[in-house]
Amino acid sequence: MTDRPSSSLTLPVSSEIEAATRRLRAALDALEGAAERRREADRDEDELASRIHALGVDRSRLADELDGSLVRSRQLERTNREIAEKLDAAIGTIRQVLDGNLLDGTALDGEASDGKAPDEDSA
Repeated sequence: MTDRPSSSLTLPVSSEIEAATRRLRAALDALEGAAERRREADRDEDELASRIHALGVDRSRLADELDGSLVRSRQLERTNREIAEKLDAAIGTIRQVLDGNLLDGTALDGEASDGKAPDEDSA
């Protein structure tokens, strides 16, 4: 008996090794494909996280701008009310002056309501 395997045994072992090698290559190819898909998913996830961060920054900036605009709007409303009150007071004063001039006989053009200039009465 020899220590060598018979040729009939060598052929099936060789084909089994070749089949196992093909399965190993297919598994490695599948693993590489899965790893590449995972890297792409990670890139997409990183890009999404970056976009979410940018949106958060934009939201904070817009919230700050809105707060500033609301403060400015309140200041303008307060100033508008103050001006309206001053205009109302000025209009009231002008009306009182006009009413007083008309009541004492002085017309708007400086003449008395009787047609004489105000200085003519005193002369």
